[in-house]
Amino acid sequence: MRAVVSGAAGFVGSHLCDLLLSRGCEVVGLDSQITGSKTQNLTQALANPHFTFVEQDICQPWDCPGPVDAVLHLASPASPRDFDALQLDILRVHSVGMWNMLELARTKDARFLFTSSSEVYGDVQEHPQRESYNGNVNPVGERSCYDEGKRFGEALVTAYHRRYGLSTRIARLFNTYGPRMRLDDGRAIPNFVVGALRQEPLTLYGDGTQTRSPCYVTDTVRGLYRLLESDEMRPVNIGHPDEWSMLDLAHFINRELDSDAGVRFAPRLHRDDPNRRRPDITRARTVLGWSPQVQLRDGIRTMARWMQECMEKEHGLTV
Repeated sequence: MRAVVSGAAGFVGSHLCDLLLSRGCEVVGLDSQITGSKTQNLTQALANPHFTFVEQDICQPWDCPGPVDAVLHLASPASPRDFDALQLDILRVHSVGMWNMLELARTKDARFLFTSSSEVYGDVQEHPQRESYNGNVNPVGERSCYDEGKRFGEALVTAYHRRYGLSTRIARLFNTYGPRMRLDDGRAIPNFVVGALRQEPLTLYGDGTQTRSPCYVTDTVRGLYRLLESDEMRPVNIGHPDEWSMLDLAHFINRELDSDAGVRFAPRLHRDDPNRRRPDITRARTVLGWSPQVQLRDGIRTMARWMQECMEKEHGLTV
C-alpha cells in the first residue's frame, strides 16, 4: 500500500508513519512544520527507504506522482496554545487543506481517513460520549477554530462520500498522549510531566474536577490503522474509556515521577473548556476489534523518559 499522510511531522502523524512503515507500506509524509518537527519526530521514518518527506502546506496546490492507495489527513495545530495565534491557519487546514486532500484521494481513487477529535462533542451533555451524540459546541467561542474546524471537516468528508462515492473513514480521537508531544504543548499531560520532572507545582486551571480519558499514542495509531483497513464509514471513537479528574491525574503523575512539589490552582483559561470527556468505544470494540492496551502508568513513564532526554539535549536542563 502507498499512503500519503498529512501532518506527518506532528505528534500523532509521526507515530502513524512509523506504524504504516512497519506494516510494509510506502509512505509520503507531508508537513509544513508550522508546529511539527521533521528532525525531532521523523528520525525513525527518515531512515526507512520507503518513506519520503515533502515540506508542504496542504492549503497550497500539490499533486503526488504515481498511484496512491490511501490518504490520511492529520494536519492541524492541536494545542490550546495555538488557538489564538494560529486560529486562521487551523480553519484553513480544516477547509482548504481538507478539500485538497480529499481531491487527491478522489483523483487517485484512494481510501481517505480523517482524524477528527472528541472536541466535536464540545462541553458535553451526554456522558460517556457515543458517536451518535451531536455535541454542544460554541461556534464563536475561544476554541471554535478547532472545534468547528473538525466538525466542518467531518461534514466535508461525508459530502465527498455521498457525492463521489469516496471510501472515507472518520476517527474521533480522545486525549492522546505520549512521546513526541512538544514540551510547551499546553495540554494537561505534557504540562504535568514537564512540571513533575522539574519538581515544580503542577498547575490546575479551575478546581481540578474537569475530566479527561488519556489514551497512549501507540494505542491510538493502532486504532487508526484498524479503521483504515476496515469497511466502517461511520465516525468511530478512538480513546481510552478510563476517566480521570485533572486533580487525580496531577497527583498520579507527581507520584509516578517522584515529585513532592504538589499542585497549585489558577483561573480557567477558556470558558468553553470541556468539563467532562470519556468515550464510549463500543463501536471500535465491535467493528474494529480494537481497545487500548497501554496502562497509564507505563505510558507516563515512557513519555517522561522521552521528555527528560529532550529537556537535557535541547534545552540544557538538568532534571
